[in-house]
Amino acid sequence: MSDRINRFLGDTPARVIVKLVLVSLVVGVVMHAFDWSPYDLLWGIRDFFLQLWNMGFSAIARFADYLLLGAAVVIPAFILLRIISYRR
Repeated sequence: MSDRINRFLGDTPARVIVKLVLVSLVVGVVMHAFDWSPYDLLWGIRDFFLQLWNMGFSAIARFADYLLLGAAVVIPAFILLRIISYRR
């Protein structure tokens, strides 16, 4: 049983606890130095994905704007050219 636990944790439980305490302490000091909280990290990740989502749709909207702008010139010119060539 002890061998299974050691294999699962990667080391003895006592050493794993000591490593986790040390890493938690370092991460806590760094987060305090930058005035971050766990909620700040979660909101930051959420905001990152929302910005990606919004940029994707704004890119599609910009593409549609360019398409409509070009079509406003090209389609009347095409119709005019077809009318002119039809008379011949």
